[in-house]
Amino acid sequence: MLLRRFYDDKLAQASYMIGCQATGEAAVVDPHRDGELYLRAAEAEGMRIRYVTETHIHADFLSGARQLARKTGAELLLSAEGGEDWQYAFADEDGARLLHDGDVVTLGKVSLRVIHTPGHTPEHISFAVTDRAASDQPLGVLTGDFLFVGDVGRPDLLEKAAGVADTMEAGARDLYRSLERFRGMPDYLQIFPGHGAGSACGKALGAVPTTTLGYEKLVSWAFRCGTEEEFVRKVLEDQPEPPTYFAQMKRMNRDGPAILDALPEPTRLDPDALPGIVKGGGIVVDLRHRREFASGHVPGTLNIPWAADFPTWTGWLLPYEDDVHLIARDAEEARGAARDLALIGIDRVPGYFDAGALKAWSRTGEALEETAVVDWDGARRAIEEEGALLLDVRSRSEWSEGHAPEAVHAHLGTLGFRLGDLERDRPTLLYCRTGNRSGIGASILQAAGFTDVRNIEGGIAARRQRERASP
Repeated sequence: MLLRRFYDDKLAQASYMIGCQATGEAAVVDPHRDGELYLRAAEAEGMRIRYVTETHIHADFLSGARQLARKTGAELLLSAEGGEDWQYAFADEDGARLLHDGDVVTLGKVSLRVIHTPGHTPEHISFAVTDRAASDQPLGVLTGDFLFVGDVGRPDLLEKAAGVADTMEAGARDLYRSLERFRGMPDYLQIFPGHGAGSACGKALGAVPTTTLGYEKLVSWAFRCGTEEEFVRKVLEDQPEPPTYFAQMKRMNRDGPAILDALPEPTRLDPDALPGIVKGGGIVVDLRHRREFASGHVPGTLNIPWAADFPTWTGWLLPYEDDVHLIARDAEEARGAARDLALIGIDRVPGYFDAGALKAWSRTGEALEETAVVDWDGARRAIEEEGALLLDVRSRSEWSEGHAPEAVHAHLGTLGFRLGDLERDRPTLLYCRTGNRSGIGASILQAAGFTDVRNIEGGIAARRQRERASP
């Protein structure tokens, strides 16, 4: 039997290729839109992709299942569980085979048995994997967003992110029953989850790639709850804010993700075109590090550095209906950023500007804009002497764990919706944990016309370090 795991660090998302090496048949489970990854792997392993499937209608990335099935001619397998409100709208058009609890998908000597595991979403299914050449008992389960290492899939996303009212508690109770079903399964079963640490599909996911059911029964808070009521209370408390783009992903993945023939290859744009785009209200994302951006940038541009959390913050902050232009160091960086955007369904990327665009702006006679960077001493003086506003742009849970007493909370992902509550001419200081998120937030305020914006370098971590060092 072949089992290959593909992990995208920026999405904190795992997909899998399961196959029978004797027959050369394989299935790909939960693929993202970078389909070449799976095609190269299949070729290297001497496998033919016969089936493409997924565990549920994803909210955190745009599914590549439909696309990969069309490209390879594989049969698309989709869940038929969850009731009529949770069916794939494109299933008939794509000739998909619908899966129910107990169905078995066969790949030579390997089989995948469908287990309906609702809770995270109503239609969610898991796949018990059996290598029948070795045993008639399953060796493990692909659990998608149902069971993670140290955690379970959150049941509140349908209500909080997709706006489906009165589904949180019902989802939590479904999730409890799904866990109870697994409680009676053998401890030796390996658990292959769909996400790792950093995913917003849970609240405390472990960084270890896999686990066993027995170990989760032993250590996971979810299995250690004594009653259903205790589980419902704990699974719903302290869940992180769901990114705003999750609702968009749900709709797109249910109704039919757009097909990409290939990953985007953004073209280099004429630097002289940048001023017209910016002054016309176009969206331009500068991919540079926050310190480079702070030292000089084109007014009106956003700073979302091309880093590990790039897909998350672009999903939070960028509209899906508008073109997104990039400022990148080179073609490779632009290509990588466009790929990340494509994985969350942002396909309207006409091209990128390189460093020459900053010179082109200067030729217009207008100066580049800077972002003031201060330490906590400078912040204190600004608050005391200038009446500056201090904004904490971290998550709600981080804020609850401790914050500067003078601060006002404004989660970075929702900062754009809070602009009307803020005074544009008042000195505004921003901080996060280290300075990265507050750097993004500073660019949002400056692009919106705020005249005095300052980023606190080092964030709350620097403040706490200083407090510990004080006698």
